[in-house]
Amino acid sequence: MTWADDGELWRRARQGEAECFGVLFDRHGEAVRAFCARRTGSSDAADDVVSIVFLEAWRRRGEVELVDGNALPWLYGIARRTMQHRWRTALRHRRALERLTPAPATPDHADEVAGRLDDERHLAQLRAALERLRPPDRDVLLLCVWQGLSYAEAAVALGVPVGTVRSRLSRARSRLGAGTEALNTPHVACPRTASAQRREMS
Repeated sequence: MTWADDGELWRRARQGEAECFGVLFDRHGEAVRAFCARRTGSSDAADDVVSIVFLEAWRRRGEVELVDGNALPWLYGIARRTMQHRWRTALRHRRALERLTPAPATPDHADEVAGRLDDERHLAQLRAALERLRPPDRDVLLLCVWQGLSYAEAAVALGVPVGTVRSRLSRARSRLGAGTEALNTPHVACPRTASAQRREMS
């Protein structure tokens, strides 16, 4: 089943083959999570958002918009809107949690903890750099530079014309400058999209 393209999997999922949706989750879940982590600056928040994104994708499975048979740009669009809608609620929850007494730390493996701290530090640096951008420019930069989308794919994810994607990306790069370390050193793993792989092979 894994060889089927996204369009075929969506068609079969709509017809009642729920396992096809599981294949789509396995295929795109990590890429969506990486985008959410970079957008929110938090791995934990990204995990929560990914679950919501795929629940919403299943609810809207009849509305999927594919780019060259690829559903990932559409999923990025759902993720972006989900994060926008949940931001204020998440902020209220975070402030409430900060007022509570921290729970005792649970034992963990040292290597795992160190790796997670490195990822969180990198995400914090990335978020600090991205805060210098307007939200629309920030999303274009993440999708095109970090997630490897083409202009056409990013246009689907953002719901804007291709020309708008180009101008926003140019403005974001100009604003940040080429020497921004947090943007030039992708420390947190992000699997390449199928479209990016195709471009590398061409």
